[in-house]
Amino acid sequence: MCGIVGAVAQRNITPILLEGLKRLEYRGYDSAGIAVLDKSAKLQRVRVAGKIKDLEQAINATQLLGQTGIAHTRWATHGKPTVENAHPHICRDQIALVHNGIIENHARLREQQKNLGYEFTSDTDSEVVVNQIHHYLEQGEDLLSAVVKTTTILEGAYALGVINRGDPDRIIATRSGSPLVIGVGIGEHFIASDVFALLPVTQQFIFLEEGDIADIRRDSLTIYDKNQNEVQRPVKLSELGPDVADKAGFRHYMLKEIFEQPTAIIDTLEGRLDKGLIVEDAFGHAASNIFDTVDAIQIVACGTSYHAGLVAKYWAEDLANVPCQVEVASEFRYRDIFVPKNTLFVTISQSGETADTLAALKKAKESGFVSTLTICNVAESSMTRESELVFLTRAGAEIGVASTKAFTTQLVSLLLLILTIARRHGSDSVTEKEIVSQLESLPGKINSVLELNEQIRDLANHFASKNHALYLGRGTMLPVAMEGALKLKEISYIHAEAYPAGELKHGPLALVDNEMPVIAVAPNNTLLEKLKSNLHEVRARGGKLYVVTDTSAEIDSDVDIELLKISPVSEYMSPIVYTVPLQLLAYHIAVLKGADVDQPRNLAKSVTVE
Repeated sequence: MCGIVGAVAQRNITPILLEGLKRLEYRGYDSAGIAVLDKSAKLQRVRVAGKIKDLEQAINATQLLGQTGIAHTRWATHGKPTVENAHPHICRDQIALVHNGIIENHARLREQQKNLGYEFTSDTDSEVVVNQIHHYLEQGEDLLSAVVKTTTILEGAYALGVINRGDPDRIIATRSGSPLVIGVGIGEHFIASDVFALLPVTQQFIFLEEGDIADIRRDSLTIYDKNQNEVQRPVKLSELGPDVADKAGFRHYMLKEIFEQPTAIIDTLEGRLDKGLIVEDAFGHAASNIFDTVDAIQIVACGTSYHAGLVAKYWAEDLANVPCQVEVASEFRYRDIFVPKNTLFVTISQSGETADTLAALKKAKESGFVSTLTICNVAESSMTRESELVFLTRAGAEIGVASTKAFTTQLVSLLLLILTIARRHGSDSVTEKEIVSQLESLPGKINSVLELNEQIRDLANHFASKNHALYLGRGTMLPVAMEGALKLKEISYIHAEAYPAGELKHGPLALVDNEMPVIAVAPNNTLLEKLKSNLHEVRARGGKLYVVTDTSAEIDSDVDIELLKISPVSEYMSPIVYTVPLQLLAYHIAVLKGADVDQPRNLAKSVTVE
């Protein structure tokens, strides 16, 4: 979603703000802007509807200089992506503000402020916040208390950065429902939506907790909790280096991250295995006692993480012999739920800030679940702080909007979780050791698939002129097919749907013709013969088939069937391995179509608003 950067220092901070925005581009945005206080404490602002490179050109033309400032990349929610709606917003040349989130009671506040004589220059919900802060300043409040009073009447989610002409060396920052971190330098401080934005200037960070308000100056920092009590938050050293956003010679971040998957899986497994068995403490010190009581699992997630959960459902009921429900977070959080006795609540999220999943987690903590566990890629995220148990995927920074290595490491993490619970209900140590051994050889299996990159790129030529595609799978390959279809939609803008192969005759078969490519995910397993029958149904109606299978499967290619054969893999590794060729296929199709692979239109990396 929207990205925030801010700085208060003894040097010109415009280049720092600009570099921070560049590092937040992966979050998705459609406009950008910077506001600084110059030497005379006058507010100077530059905004554009477009990319950071356009903002940089505009700044170079104006010589924007300042030692205190805030910057923003906006992903449009209220109001179109125009210059007028871009942040920072300014009220009466005195207060400037950047905002990430959604203010739900903005319409009522807007009417109240109009009655007070405020004029609006944008269609955004954010403008009511800067006006409200100004209103309280006019009533005699200082900047900190004006922000505090404003937050008490806001409904919704927000992360805010505020500067004031009357306090030229000061930023007030606060968060509720949207992430915000403080970077600690020598004689300077920074704020940002995540640490990646600030890695060139510091590796020391304070992660604000829900409701925190920070009074930030060059050489001092005071943090208050949601009850306005002064608190100390720990300073943490980031293990990420400033080159984390380097493409390392790859054309796009997405391709780099696809090729990083073997290493990401090695990192995910490191320290979590001992003598061929899973170390239960990897899920938290209380994990063993909690898992002893678990008789059912509820998984809640969004998007790609939801697909990972669907695969885990098959594993849970097969290996652990426990019922497992999987639900989209945006549905779960808004309905009355029945919680079976001794159910473990599991959330999955790359960022740990996904608004709907975070809200579902908070609901779950009040709903009678035996415990909560978050599988996440960001150690200091809101979800990891809210959840009793945590398992970090260690995928490393994922910059491309379309998730790749986060998905495969989520699958590995979920399999470790299911095997751990299975000790109480299902598989024995022999089965666990067999699957752990397969996990240890998994990076090599994925490397073998990556060697097919050129072949997959050639295959992509068949899709560049298509407008629709159908993905088929059975068993655990159905969620894999769903993920493949999602990747194609996300980055190439080709409409794609995934179906259980056995459901073809119940409707989707009506779509099949020679303009509808059909991609089947078909490892050589117990369902292969069933799937072959479904493939014959497609061929009989003139459909063109593209089958991802293994070298042991007896499927012959001909004019109607293109085969992509990979080395055989075990039943439990196949959902992870078969995901990779579908990622590469979507990537190469998007490149052929000239799409913006890393920043697809209308999408954001971290969905921190509803």
